[in-house]
Amino acid sequence: MADWPQWRGPKRDGISTETVEAWSGGGPRQVWKARTGEGFSSVAVVAGKVYTMGHFQGQDYILCYDANNGKLLWQHKYPCSAGDYTGPRSTPLIHQGNLYTMSREGQVFCLSAASGKVVWERKVAQEVGAPIPQWGFSASPLIQGNVVILNIGTSGTALDKASGRIVWKSGGGPTGYASPVAYSAGGLSGVAIFAGKGLVAVNPTNGSKQWEYPWDTSYDVNAADPIFAGDTVFISSNYGKGGALIRLAGGKPTELWRTREMKNHFNACVLIDKHLYGNDEGRLRCISLSDGREKWQMRGMDKGGLIAAGDKLIALTGEGELVLISASPATFKELGRAKVLEGTCWTQPVLANGMLYCRSHQGDLVCLEMKK
Repeated sequence: MADWPQWRGPKRDGISTETVEAWSGGGPRQVWKARTGEGFSSVAVVAGKVYTMGHFQGQDYILCYDANNGKLLWQHKYPCSAGDYTGPRSTPLIHQGNLYTMSREGQVFCLSAASGKVVWERKVAQEVGAPIPQWGFSASPLIQGNVVILNIGTSGTALDKASGRIVWKSGGGPTGYASPVAYSAGGLSGVAIFAGKGLVAVNPTNGSKQWEYPWDTSYDVNAADPIFAGDTVFISSNYGKGGALIRLAGGKPTELWRTREMKNHFNACVLIDKHLYGNDEGRLRCISLSDGREKWQMRGMDKGGLIAAGDKLIALTGEGELVLISASPATFKELGRAKVLEGTCWTQPVLANGMLYCRSHQGDLVCLEMKK
């Protein structure tokens, strides 16, 4: 059993340390259901509380629920435009008793995780001169040392986590949609930001650029988080772009291979035993990390996402079907399928302490029992 304190889990890789078993009957038991308001924010789960975000009638809401019964414990609301595909995209991060999150307009908040009281707030995008991307700021915050790193601007912005003071900024160029990822590869350590025009690695303390790899995508939609493996990193985008594996050596990125068989739109892959599993433009695919070749595929994902737990994949399709799949490159093997939500379900599920959390854009959040 383990908490899930941030976007894509404790290690930001979409992989849970828990194990799950195939359910019997019609599907996992629903423990509770709550209304969050519209949005694509996923959940963070820490110390018996569930945190997420939603939008309702011109206001964004940061919400805290009791993980046991779904009771709303507190909420904080603030004015924010709805935008295309209404609502917030960012997922809260819980760190040392505080909650950090970002709105689609680039407002950044630090709240008490226990009470929802505001510690500080900043209109970061406005202050650094970064225009709002077409579909709004979408990345989730990353904590590194004493700074909160955000994908706002040409190659990120960092704030002091205690005060909200801007520590460094990178300019007003196109902002990407992916969340920052800490890395250690090719003899360097830092933070990788999938920006509007490519993958950029920066020093988290001062924002100095370590290396970059150009990656142009239609509408600047670089939205799926980079996946690091040893001295390599996998990046992927949709709109026909595809994916590539890049080797890092002495700060000089070199492309090893490129494929059109893994085009992640915004839900990133998970990496298990040298194989990537991910949503390729509506199909769940397994490809080899060594050469990018397909091992198998499953149709019907729409724009849904997935995580992994033990030797299994947990996928939530865009139409709200929960699918349990063997995480093996040898063959596709479905272990269970159940309809758990109606509406548009583009947000990755979350597994924490034996419970699975799934949400729809329309604002339904369900908690499902995954332990016997």
